Amino acid sequence: MVPAERRVVTVELRPHRRLATPGPRPQPLLPPATVECPRCERRLPEARWEEQLRVCAHCGHHARVPARLRITQLADPGTVELMDLPARDTDPLRFDDGLPYPERLRSARAATGSSDAVVVAAAAIGGMAALIVSMEFAFMGGSLGSAAGGAFAVACDRAVAERRPLVAVCVSGGARMQEGIVALAQMARCTVGTSALAAAALPYLTVLADPCFGGVTASFATQADVILAEPRARIGFAGGRVIEQATYERLPEGFQTAEFLLAHGMIDQVVERSRLRDTVRRVLLALSSAGPR
Repeated sequence: MVPAERRVVTVELRPHRRLATPGPRPQPLLPPATVECPRCERRLPEARWEEQLRVCAHCGHHARVPARLRITQLADPGTVELMDLPARDTDPLRFDDGLPYPERLRSARAATGSSDAVVVAAAAIGGMAALIVSMEFAFMGGSLGSAAGGAFAVACDRAVAERRPLVAVCVSGGARMQEGIVALAQMARCTVGTSALAAAALPYLTVLADPCFGGVTASFATQADVILAEPRARIGFAGGRVIEQATYERLPEGFQTAEFLLAHGMIDQVVERSRLRDTVRRVLLALSSAGPR
């Protein structure tokens, strides 16, 4: 008698799928008084985060700094005098992308406490009287519009009148599209200001922070006597994807980082934030001692 043929049947077990429950998902509670690094996502005590000038102790990421805080980080303690520069709003295009441009300005002012994307202060750096221009990225991406360009021009005029060197911290996404050609004209307006500084033989120094793009990079950010940048700051005119689509070429990895630009001669030095105040002081002292250029 021939035994019946046995068949082996393989049963595939599928993993159990948990059905999503309706409603908002619970979020993990974050420890109080801590800050998450935007790069490595590690949690750091808020007090130590501020003590280290918002630089991650684990990965070295240099986080963005509000404009007023940046001024106090660079200036000698107790010497900062903020300039009152009321912004004159312009809306030449009557721009409305779902929210009218004047409403966007009011919202940005309420969120940042700044009248526009440029904050100007008179201060001392290493005992030397100077003017500091600091850009506020939280104000519509630090975009350069008529009010911001006007504030920079006023800073240049005051620097010339009072014979002070000028330090500009540049962090921007570029020209403000809501103002169209008026925003683009600020590149020339700011260049007139830097030319006045050069004609008066006054030191002009810029610090490029992450990110620095568009019309700011193409004008006053790169017209200084000495150009410093923070580690891994992204710097350029157009974005990398735009350049690749226009040139049909694959661009080098990290070609818009501060380190790449230092190696190719666009900037003079990459400086960690903890050494920035002392470096600015030494550069201003060297430029002031050099006499007319």
